[in-house]
Amino acid sequence: QVQLEEFGGGLVQPGDSLRLSCAASGHTFHTYCMGWFRQAPGKDREFVAAISRSGRSTDYADSVKGRFTISRDNADNTVHLQMNSLKPEDTAVYYCAATFSRLSRTVYTATRSVDYWGQGTQVNVSS
Repeated sequence: QVQLEEFGGGLVQPGDSLRLSCAASGHTFHTYCMGWFRQAPGKDREFVAAISRSGRSTDYADSVKGRFTISRDNADNTVHLQMNSLKPEDTAVYYCAATFSRLSRTVYTATRSVDYWGQGTQVNVSS
């Protein structure tokens, strides 16, 4: 069992930056591919970014490439999402996600692959 808790959401203006963090419980954090997904009102939950269990592989949705950066600290059981140049269309609830991975460089991007979800943190981008 893995419990995930997100931090760092809030209200920012277009062009601003925000850093989301996710803290995981337990001693098996290093065996999970970690990811961020988001869900805007009236829309399906969608993939944002993911990082392999080793941290050596990452993947991003096209809509956030070049603006968002995912990172992890296996010693600290944390994963972060640095969001720069935020746009109003980035407004959503952001969810931390953990997917068990047997391979150190595999990245999972599908919502159906996720084993554990956090409760979510709201990000609002508005002028």
